Amino acid sequence: MPETCEHLSAVDRVTPSARGCEECLKSGDRWVHLRLCRSCGHVGCCDQSKNRHATKHFRATGHPVIEGYDPPEGWGWCYVDEIFIDLPDQTPQVGPIPRYV
Repeated sequence: MPETCEHLSAVDRVTPSARGCEECLKSGDRWVHLRLCRSCGHVGCCDQSKNRHATKHFRATGHPVIEGYDPPEGWGWCYVDEIFIDLPDQTPQVGPIPRYV
């Protein structure tokens, strides 16, 4: 596992795609925490959620870096390098996010 992430160049300022996990909102499912793709703004649920939509988004797109989005966690994760990274900024939430546990 590398000590540094070579994918920081893929980190962009993004607009969140939804006020919750996009796919869970459509299907009526619940999530535990949200992850934000820092390449395109897709909001997906974490791996502790039953659907793991953030990881599925990475596998489908190859977008490498996510942000711990809700609750705002202030960290990034690179799927490719499998390491936590410091993000250059934190994405503000767009309106209230429903709470599901």
